[in-house]
Amino acid sequence: MTGHVAGGAPERASGMGAKRFYRGRWYYFCSLECRLKFMATPDEFIEGAGPPP
Repeated sequence: MTGHVAGGAPERASGMGAKRFYRGRWYYFCSLECRLKFMATPDEFIEGAGPPP
């Protein structure tokens, strides 16, 4: 299931995979399945990822 952040931005864009707003930034995924895995343990995915390019 996808939702909306407080400002109303959708977490899923048609044909563009999925995204999730977490701790002040957007994270983008190739599919809803990958987004669900991230949502289960987001900090595990973020640790060691480094700053964005």
